[in-house]
Amino acid sequence: IRLYAEEDFDKRPAFTDPELLRSSLAAVILRARSLGLGRVEDFPFVDPPPPRAIADGYALLAELGAVDEENEITDIGRELARLPLDPRVARMLVAARTEGCLAQVLVIASALSVQDPRDRPMERAAAADERHKRFADERSDFLAFLKLWKFYDDELRHGKSNRKLAQACRENFLSVARLREWRDIHGQLHATVAELGWRESSADPARPEGYRAIHRALLAGLLGNVGMRTEDGGSFAGARGIKFWVHPGSWTKKPGKWIVAAELVETTRLYARTVAAIETQWLEELGAHLLKRHQDNPHWEKSRAQVVALERGTLYGLPVYVNRRVHYGPMDPDLAREIFIRSALVEGEYETRAPFFAHNQRLLAEIERLEHKSRRPDILVDDELIHAFYDSRLPGGIHNGADFDKWRKEAERAEAKLLYLRREDLMRHEAAGITTENFPPQLQLGPNRFALEYHFEPGTPRDGVTLVVPVALLNQVPAARCEWLVPGLLKEKVRALAKSVPQRLRHKLGALDDLAEDFARDTAPADAPLATALARWIRAERNLEVPVDAFRPDSAPPHLHMNFRVVDEHGRQLGLGRNLADLKRDLAAETQAVLQDEAPVDEGERYTGWTFGDLDEVMEIRRGGQTLMGYPALVDAGDAVTLQVYDSPERAREIHRQGVRRLLAIAFRERVRDIEKQVARDNALNLQFAQVAGDVELKEEVVVAALERSCLADALPMTAADFARRIEA
Repeated sequence: IRLYAEEDFDKRPAFTDPELLRSSLAAVILRARSLGLGRVEDFPFVDPPPPRAIADGYALLAELGAVDEENEITDIGRELARLPLDPRVARMLVAARTEGCLAQVLVIASALSVQDPRDRPMERAAAADERHKRFADERSDFLAFLKLWKFYDDELRHGKSNRKLAQACRENFLSVARLREWRDIHGQLHATVAELGWRESSADPARPEGYRAIHRALLAGLLGNVGMRTEDGGSFAGARGIKFWVHPGSWTKKPGKWIVAAELVETTRLYARTVAAIETQWLEELGAHLLKRHQDNPHWEKSRAQVVALERGTLYGLPVYVNRRVHYGPMDPDLAREIFIRSALVEGEYETRAPFFAHNQRLLAEIERLEHKSRRPDILVDDELIHAFYDSRLPGGIHNGADFDKWRKEAERAEAKLLYLRREDLMRHEAAGITTENFPPQLQLGPNRFALEYHFEPGTPRDGVTLVVPVALLNQVPAARCEWLVPGLLKEKVRALAKSVPQRLRHKLGALDDLAEDFARDTAPADAPLATALARWIRAERNLEVPVDAFRPDSAPPHLHMNFRVVDEHGRQLGLGRNLADLKRDLAAETQAVLQDEAPVDEGERYTGWTFGDLDEVMEIRRGGQTLMGYPALVDAGDAVTLQVYDSPERAREIHRQGVRRLLAIAFRERVRDIEKQVARDNALNLQFAQVAGDVELKEEVVVAALERSCLADALPMTAADFARRIEA
C-alpha cells in the first residue's frame, strides 16, 4: 500500500500513461517496418506517440545500423527484426555471431536484462566486497558476469540441494532469485538463436583475441554509451557533450582512455555502471556509419604525390582520431586540382622524371638566378600566369601524380611540347634585354677558377655576390682583384665610390652615371685596388687629381663588397664574411694543414747541411683539379733544420731566414762558439745589455747579428750553390 498526501494525489493523472508512451519505440519501429506496415509516423495508434519519441527511436536504430540515412531498414535491421528482443541486446547477439563469441555474449546480454544478482547490504558492505572480489576483472565489469556464471553453473553441476545452493549463494552475497531469473532469460535467448540456426561459437575471454571479440560485440549495441577520459583524469566525456564518472562500485580499476558502459544512471552525479576498456580502432570500425569526418588544411604532399587533408573523425562529438592524412581528391576534386597545379607544377613540389618538368624547372631556375644577379625581383612573371598556363592544358579531374602521368603520356603522343614553357612566357617584356654575360658563374684568379654565387636579399649575410673559396686556396685569393666584383656590379660600385668623394671634388666629376659607365667600358679588372685604378683613370681621362684616400669604400652598401664563403674539401662551410683578411687569419691553421698534407716534402727529415737540393721560390701542387701555391722554407729545429711548405710567401720568408741562420751556425760552429765565449767573458757588457733587453741573451743576439751581416745581407739563398757561395765568402 502506497500512501499519498491528498493534495499530491489530486495532482496525479487518473490513469497511467500507456506503455507505448513510456518505452523506447525502436523495437516498435523495427517490427512495423519488417512487417510492411509502413511508416510508424503514419500508423493509426489509439494513443499516438509524440514526434520526439519517434525521432529518438529512429536515432537508436541509426546508432545500431538498423536503418540508413533515409530511415530505410538495412540488412542488419532485418536481422534484428527476427529477434524478439530489445534492439540493443539483439545487436550484441548479431555482432557476437560475426565475432565468434555468441556463447559468452548470450550470458552477458541476459545478465544485462536482469537486476544485478550480487547483493551488497549496507551493514555488511566490506564482507560483500571481499566475496565479490573473486568475480572481478580489472579490465572489464562485463567479464565479471562470465566468472559469476561459471560459479553458479559449477554449483548446479555438483547437484547440490536447493538448501545448500541457497546457502552457497548467501555466503557469497548472491541473490538466488535473480540468478534463477538470469538463467531463465539466458535459456530464452539461447532458444531464440537456436531457432534461427545460429551456431553458438565460443571465445576465451582470458586471451587478447577473446577479449577483443566479446567487447566488440557488446560495443556494437552500446555505441551511445562510450566515454573518453578527460584531462582531469577522474571523469569521462560522453556522447553529445555529457560528462560522467565510473560508478564507485565498479571493479574496473584500469579502464584506459576509452570505455563503454552498459548504462548511465544519474544519482548524485551521472555514473556509468558496468564498464570496460575498449580500443579506439573498434569505435572507428563499428561506428563508421556514425562518424562525422571533417577535413582541414588540404595541401600537396610530395612523397605521396597527392593532395592530402588532415581529417578529424568524431563520434557523437568525441574525437576518435585527429590529424589523419587522407586523400583529398575524391572529397573535393576541383579544389584538389587547384592545389595540385599550384603546389606540384607551379611551385615545383613534384617528383617526376617527365622531360617537360625538368625543362620548366631549369628555365625557372635560370630566370630566378638572373633576378639575383641583376638584383631585380621583377624579371620572372607572376605565378598566376604560370598557373594559367597549366590550368588551360590540364583537363578536369586531374589532381594527383598517378592520374596526371597517365594523362600526360597519352596527351604528349599528340603534342610532344604541350607542357613546355618558353623563356618569353616567363620573362616580363621590359626585362627581356637582361643577360647573364655580365654575371659569370666563375671568377679566374691565377691558375684557379672560383665559383660565384648570387643572392638578392638585402640585409642578410648572403646578399650580393659570393666567391666560394676552398680553404686550401684561401691565401691565394688577391683582395685587390676581388674589389672589382663582376662586370654587372662594377658600374654600381664605381658610382658609389665616386659619390663618396668630398663635395668640393665630386662636382668636378660630372654625371656619376656617365663616369661609372665610361670607366667600366675602358678599364679591365686588374690586381690593383679599385680606388687606385679609378684615381689613375680620372687623372688620365678627366685631367683631375683625386687622392686615393678621398674614396671611402666603406660607404658602399654591403652587396658591393665581395662576400667570401670558405669551404672544406667536402663542401662544408668553414667561414663566411666580407673581410678577407679576417678569414685568412682565422682559418690559417686549416689552410696550412691542407698544404702540408699535399706538399711533396718529408717534414720529419732533419738536415745539418744543404743536402736537399735547390728550393723553388713557388711550388705548384695539383690537387683534385686545383692548383695550390706553396712556398718552401727551412725550419729551425735547434741542432738541425727541416723542410716545410707554407701558403704565405711572407710567412715562408720569415721562417726560411731562421732556418738558413741555423744552417750557417752549424757550418761555422767553431767560430760561433768562440764568439759566444768572448761575449760571455765580458760581464760588464752583459750586465749593461740585460738592463736594456731583459731576459734576452746577449751572446745569441751577437751571433744572429754576425751571421746576418756576414752572409745574409743580400737575398736569402734558395739553392745549394748560392748557400755555398755565402759560406765561401
